[in-house]
Amino acid sequence: MTISSKPILVTGASGFIATHTIAQLLEKGYKVRGTVRSMKKEAEVRESVSKFVQKNVQLEIVSAELNQDEGWKEAIQDVEYVIHLASPFPLKEPNHEDELIKPAVEGTLRVLKFAHDANVKRVVQVSSNAAVSAGYAGDNRTFTENDWSKVENKIGAYSKSKTLAERAAWDFINGAENKNKMEIVAINPPLVFGPVPNKNYNTSSEVIRTYMLGQVPGTARIKMACVDVRDVASAIISAMEIKEAVGNRFLVSAGELWTYEIAKILHDEFSKRGYKIPTLQLPSFLVRLVALFDLKVRAVVNSLDWDYKISNEKAKQILKWNPRSPKESVLSMAESLIQQGIL
Repeated sequence: MTISSKPILVTGASGFIATHTIAQLLEKGYKVRGTVRSMKKEAEVRESVSKFVQKNVQLEIVSAELNQDEGWKEAIQDVEYVIHLASPFPLKEPNHEDELIKPAVEGTLRVLKFAHDANVKRVVQVSSNAAVSAGYAGDNRTFTENDWSKVENKIGAYSKSKTLAERAAWDFINGAENKNKMEIVAINPPLVFGPVPNKNYNTSSEVIRTYMLGQVPGTARIKMACVDVRDVASAIISAMEIKEAVGNRFLVSAGELWTYEIAKILHDEFSKRGYKIPTLQLPSFLVRLVALFDLKVRAVVNSLDWDYKISNEKAKQILKWNPRSPKESVLSMAESLIQQGIL
């Protein structure tokens, strides 16, 4: 694909994945326009991006919020490609699920409608594995792009928000409103590790931060699919560039690790530097007992002993995607948390 002279719009520019995506786009020579909720975030975005790329003169920051129309027409003007990353991802369940679902779904549709009216060629919707495998706990199987999370089950507000937002995006693209035949590609990453750009550590780093600080006595028998943020960014850009990607979802998982494997990776590397990382694997019956009294544990108890896999064959085949190992992404995130003074 020829480098377009028009800017690439990246929504939610202050986010973890967005920072790396913007840096890689700039490195390739693209102009980038990023949206933030408040222009007070501009300096932070520029500083974060500059840690991964020196070519940041072609970065423009504008203000636009998911919950209102103001700013979107100007943000999408003269744009050929939109990468939609903006979506809330909290550390804990909200008081009401609509606090997440409403901005995710309505915000996605708002971006798509303004993109359509501006004759945008293609939108890359960054969804999540939370829209693929949630609601299947205990079903030991390999998930593919044909799978959708079961919103009728108690899957949590975040998973429900990502599922409904992606469903809404596909419905819009395949519906009568899409008169301009705007294209879409969905990227569905699992838990995202890799280097964090600033002290505002993201939700996905919480598991590593918790182990590095020794805040738990041991690990539960829970499997986590994971991927490096730099590889998510490269998949997003390939989804934008590659013609054959159109109309597809792509699961971009580098592999799965049990939490005791994550703890061991961290222990083997960082215990010699004074970090006391728990490597004891707690019996599942004990974790279930603790869940009766601890809301944080209760949120993950359904995932105990669930053995599953996420297929990345489609991404490898069509996007020519070749991710880093899960071990490398775990270690690079931990190292960056230390460098940022979070640990």
